[in-house]
Amino acid sequence: MDTRTAGPVATVAPCCPPLDAAVDAAVAADLAVLLKALADPVRLRLVALAATAPDGEVCACDLPDAVGRSQSTVSHHLSLLVAAGVLHREQRGKWAWFRVDRAVLDDLASSLATVTAVG
Repeated sequence: MDTRTAGPVATVAPCCPPLDAAVDAAVAADLAVLLKALADPVRLRLVALAATAPDGEVCACDLPDAVGRSQSTVSHHLSLLVAAGVLHREQRGKWAWFRVDRAVLDDLASSLATVTAVG
């Protein structure tokens, strides 16, 4: 049996101040959904086409030629963007029309600015 007593315990100062979570888990998850939806060159081009369209919206019929992809591929990408809330879809007869939800993109930009702000 060891009967030695321990000497005084030295306290070590932390090397850095404690970390403060800049973004909580729920906000990070929401941001990740949007960023994943935008993290594709074709989807970024589709959003840019809708955002810069003279009337603020684009017809799905014009998009395959504009991005050089098949109608089914474009439809897949548009579905992901609509599911993420980046685009709104409106059916008009045979064709769907898409417009950017600027509030969603503004919120994303604001969130990214907050996440990357240097204190």
